[in-house]
Amino acid sequence: MAVVRAAHEQGKKIHVYIGETRPLLQGARLTTWELMKDNIPVTLICDNMVGYFMSKGKISKVIVGSDRIAANGDIANKIGTYSVAVLAKEHGIPFYVAAPISTIDMSISDGSKIPIEERSPEEIINFAGVKIASDGVKVANPAFDVTPNRLITAIITDKGILRPPYKDSIAKLFS
Repeated sequence: MAVVRAAHEQGKKIHVYIGETRPLLQGARLTTWELMKDNIPVTLICDNMVGYFMSKGKISKVIVGSDRIAANGDIANKIGTYSVAVLAKEHGIPFYVAAPISTIDMSISDGSKIPIEERSPEEIINFAGVKIASDGVKVANPAFDVTPNRLITAIITDKGILRPPYKDSIAKLFS
């Protein structure tokens, strides 16, 4: 959010499209609230609408956070981030990651080594306390996915902007 707030404070004309962030709806419940509180123009969309808005030219850049960054620049973030990165690449839209350097884990060589939390099936089969799925359905509910560094335009940190090749720029940051 700091990057978006800074752009807004600098007077840049921005309009933020926020995915709802299923299944817990953090985008709908938290991110939109924060942007509205700061008087930053925002439109809430369903997660599966991102490609549509990109194809219509409504999205000119993507900025996501990261829960963990591997030494090679692969990132783990909320589920759906990888799909957004692939869509951004397809549409020629820059894909930025904004995260403090404390997010970088030099002990993890690449994204394949980042553990992915599998959350409760209840988050998927129930909505607002109401069961919405068929009895006995199998559920997969990973909380995060990994976006490979090849899809990332730059990583914006509190110590500067990292650019490819990330293995080198990250190593320099810690040398």
